[in-house]
Amino acid sequence: MPTPSALALTSTHAAPGDTPVSALPGVGPALADALARLGLERVQDLWFHLPLRYEDKTRVVAIADLRPGERTQVEGVVEAVERGFRYRPQLKVAISDDSLQTLVLRFFHFRRSQAEQMQPGTRLLCYGEVRQGPQGLEMVHPQYQRISGDEPAIVDELLSPIYPTTEGLGQKRLAGVIAKALALLPPDAQLELIPPALCAQHGLTSLRDALLYVHRPPPDAHIGQLTAGRHPAQQRLAFEELLTQHLSLKRMRAAVRRRHAPSLRGTGQLRERLLAGLPFGLTGAQQRVTAEIAVDIAQAKPMLRLVQGDVGSGKTIVAALAAIAAVESGQQVALMAPTELLAEQHLHHFRHWLTPLGVDVAWLAGKVAGKARQQALQRVAEGAHVVIGTHALMQEGVTFAQLGLVIVDEQHRFGVQQRLALRDKGADQGSGLVPHQLVLTATPIPRTLAMSAYADLDVSAIDELPPGRTPVQTIAISNARRAEVIERIHVACLEGRQVYWVCTLIEESEQLRAQAAEVAYAELSAALADCRIGLIHGRMKPREKQLVMDAFKAGELSVLVATTVIEVGVDVPNASLMVIENSERLGLAQLHQLRGRVGRGSVASNCVLLYQPPLGQLARERLQVMRETNDGFRIAEKDLELRGPGEVLGTRQTGQLSFRIADLARDAHLLPAVQEVGAYLLSHHPQQAEQLIVRWIGAAARYVHA
Repeated sequence: MPTPSALALTSTHAAPGDTPVSALPGVGPALADALARLGLERVQDLWFHLPLRYEDKTRVVAIADLRPGERTQVEGVVEAVERGFRYRPQLKVAISDDSLQTLVLRFFHFRRSQAEQMQPGTRLLCYGEVRQGPQGLEMVHPQYQRISGDEPAIVDELLSPIYPTTEGLGQKRLAGVIAKALALLPPDAQLELIPPALCAQHGLTSLRDALLYVHRPPPDAHIGQLTAGRHPAQQRLAFEELLTQHLSLKRMRAAVRRRHAPSLRGTGQLRERLLAGLPFGLTGAQQRVTAEIAVDIAQAKPMLRLVQGDVGSGKTIVAALAAIAAVESGQQVALMAPTELLAEQHLHHFRHWLTPLGVDVAWLAGKVAGKARQQALQRVAEGAHVVIGTHALMQEGVTFAQLGLVIVDEQHRFGVQQRLALRDKGADQGSGLVPHQLVLTATPIPRTLAMSAYADLDVSAIDELPPGRTPVQTIAISNARRAEVIERIHVACLEGRQVYWVCTLIEESEQLRAQAAEVAYAELSAALADCRIGLIHGRMKPREKQLVMDAFKAGELSVLVATTVIEVGVDVPNASLMVIENSERLGLAQLHQLRGRVGRGSVASNCVLLYQPPLGQLARERLQVMRETNDGFRIAEKDLELRGPGEVLGTRQTGQLSFRIADLARDAHLLPAVQEVGAYLLSHHPQQAEQLIVRWIGAAARYVHA
């Protein structure tokens, strides 16, 4: 690593970038408002508003050379025009060129004047996606312009960038504003925030050149490379964006670590009694992770630890042991889960384990109302040892007496703001202390993703299943063989085994051709008349759901027909067969979570993936992975490859990982260098680190200091 003196920087304050967009010529209040809706408030924001894709209008392709699926530009003369109104209005225009081939332009939305301009003999320059139509190749709603007389068609000199935009702001206008902003790009030395020596060490090209190239690719640019995001100019920008995200998470972590937390040492007596009363021993992995947590929470600095463990690896008892240490130290514990069903599972386990030890376990969820809610709130305020619930724990009016430990299950289903809101419940005590944070996830996070997405957390893995668990055998069967599957269920029930039948929708949907839970329940009830069958879905009242679940656990039901509400937290060791309908519609992580509901006992277990043919390529790959492996980490890696980080982490809705140009799966090779440069910037150039965060994250940077 270069010495600090070797990394001396010139002035890095890019004044032009801080200028409001309203200062640009031609940007009035209405346009400024439209730009603000895209988060574009400063000139710098426009520099880093990067294209989604590109259109190649630099050349004209002969109609004879067109291929379906390509987006391209053609020039031709109108041969025939036809207006039809059979199902809905449409305008069909046939054009031909010197290759003596014909292309149909099809319009469903058009004005009379537009149709009248398309007279035979008119020359047109058209751009669009080529499709295979009923009468040959066609373009639906192409961009086009008329060429007058014998003038040659004027093609673009550069590839045309297509930007993310908003209603009322067209591509041409947005591109014009960005061009004005690019004219204000300062020289490299002023724009660059990564020290030159580090850029050289890691082969990073000039940021200024990279921005100009990405906004204005030359006609000879490799459009395939640009579309894939692998061009060196894009990689340079992806590096800086990943670096910024890494820095922001590290800053968030540092801000929390500067606070103080209660030291949760405890006497160990309750812990010993809990362990002695368990009908099982801890695995080596559980012991290791429990020890890591114990070291963290004994310190006066807030713990920030993510515990990831595959389905059935025993995360709940690890959380309970952490909770016991907090209770022994006179502190309260809050455990938050994303769904009531999962929260209720935790409640059941914690009460079963902790109530005999004299630990008060309170329940607070959205459905707790009226007098019961008031009593629950009072218990929490008066110091109930452990409080379990859903996001209701974060609502106003919930006050803790002495909150020392926050446990968040499946945290990727909550936004950063929600996790901070619960933490702040503990900081509101006048003592200045914040609670320790323990985050659990049953979705194994690939290492590359954990390095980036959870840089604010220490990561522990429970990578060992309890003894006695049997691997689940998985097979994929076409829905055409449904009767065979039902017969297999019948045999299993007669042998005293229990079965899950999982449906992916609650009500009938012709469009998705998915069986509804009610329909499957009726079908199985008729086919398996001598078996008791239960039904559970999200629209049932919580009490109804609990009664059905209790009956299934007690062995009173042979088959449980359910929607994906049983994805996490349900533990019935005697259930050894699962059928998942329309399995091609689910992501790998969800399929793996569901499959984890069987194989919890010593009986050989099976999972049947029923699919509706024909299968697409993505669905085929997913089902193949499920058949090949039970390893959650291997499945997570494949899920990341197939679906991308926003889906794997469940953050597509929360906005935590909405990268403009970086792609964690594609750009994983950049992460080691990102971490190295990030550590150096934070220790030697904190001001540049701050400027990078403001440059890329802008208004969202407030969470960095949370």
